[in-house]
Amino acid sequence: MGSPKLFVSYSWTSPDHEAWVLKLSTELRQAGVDVILDKWDLKEGHDAHAFMEKMVTDPEIEKVILICDKGYVDKTDGRTGGVGTEAQIISGEIYKKQAQDKFVAVIAERDHEGNAYVPAYYRSRIHIDLSDSGTFEEGFEQLLRWVFNKPLHIKPNLGDKPAFLSDEEGVVTLATSYRFRRALDAIRNKREQAVPATVEYFGIFSKELEKLRIENKSDPFDEAVVDSIRSFLPYRNEAIEIFNSLALYHDTQDMRTALHRFFEQLTTFLFRPPHINHWKSWDFDNYKFIVHELFLYAVSCLIRSERFEAAAYLMSNDYYLPGQSDYGQDQMVSFVVFAQKVESLEGRNRRLKLRRSSIHADLLEQRCNGVEINFQQIMQTDFILFMRNQLTRDDAFSHWWPETLLYSHNQAGPFEVFARSNSSSYFDRAKVLLGIEGKDQLERLLERFSSGKRHLPGWNYWSINPSRLLGFDQIATKP
Repeated sequence: MGSPKLFVSYSWTSPDHEAWVLKLSTELRQAGVDVILDKWDLKEGHDAHAFMEKMVTDPEIEKVILICDKGYVDKTDGRTGGVGTEAQIISGEIYKKQAQDKFVAVIAERDHEGNAYVPAYYRSRIHIDLSDSGTFEEGFEQLLRWVFNKPLHIKPNLGDKPAFLSDEEGVVTLATSYRFRRALDAIRNKREQAVPATVEYFGIFSKELEKLRIENKSDPFDEAVVDSIRSFLPYRNEAIEIFNSLALYHDTQDMRTALHRFFEQLTTFLFRPPHINHWKSWDFDNYKFIVHELFLYAVSCLIRSERFEAAAYLMSNDYYLPGQSDYGQDQMVSFVVFAQKVESLEGRNRRLKLRRSSIHADLLEQRCNGVEINFQQIMQTDFILFMRNQLTRDDAFSHWWPETLLYSHNQAGPFEVFARSNSSSYFDRAKVLLGIEGKDQLERLLERFSSGKRHLPGWNYWSINPSRLLGFDQIATKP
């Protein structure tokens, strides 16, 4: 937008006050506001009354500020002098329904009891306080936001009705909101209880997740899985906000451990719990999708904030898996445990004859909204997890299948982390994500892919090009 025109209404009461008004008007002009001040714009021969009336009523004058001190208020309420005349004009205008945001009182002085000097006709309206030098900058920013119509607090878009108010059978509510708000406040304000509040949130989150367990009698089962995944979305968004805030404000060893232990708790949902004796392999498919998605977003938040060591911590440290029927005993497993095959989604593809390459990838792409992480960042994380698994795995272990890279044919060049890794210093920081010491290890892996000794993920006769997604030729070519 262009420079808004603003008229300054004030009363000359003392040399100090005159200097204060001139300084404020100058700073407003320096900030891009076209200030009109009688000291600058009212010339010899001009009609002062006509000038003031024009400033107040002219639609080209978008904003009017009333500099309120004792002298201004005394003259305004008493209707004396130029200010009194001006007040008669303003008081008529200010109560009109149109352009209610054209006028604002700027408090320049308070009385001995700390009360703001405000004209009688304005006392029911909100003002901006510049009377305290200690909070002047905050008030000045508020004034600029008002002038440019850029409020600090913007009314959010109207969302959908909360799931817990729905009359639909089977809607599940997870009791996480209070702990979420408490943990988020502690993290962002760097409170001492940030870690315990986050651990408490993770604990209740894991406990409440049990409510999403699907009865295996559901028919069609894939429909129940998709419904469960959809109902989880608001709770997923809460968790992502926690992940992002941890990455921005609280990357400590204690918090890395808490995040790792959280995902360790979630592994129990991927397999048959001890109390269930009869099951099918796809009975836990909603959990397989949910936990996989959460892990992708957690690592993405850390990478986005360049918390590479923290992201590597989640990838390099194994997860304790209590004895399950799938394994038979307690053991430690790698992050690949979060990449479980969701069989029911493949069945859904066949049942509905959708002919999609991957319903799992489609859902991840469709759900990537309403949060600060975009889908390109999710694909980047998926690629990093795939490459790290290929670089560090033992052939006896399962592989990380990068579901989202189905969409990577739209990726024209390398992902951001690797594009930035053309700088040797940046690559030295980022290589911890892949668990390597140098570029030569990448080169050997790419040779294995080229020779067919390692297989590349592909869909419908198309497969990824890891050299392109890495921008391999440009890695570490600059200081």
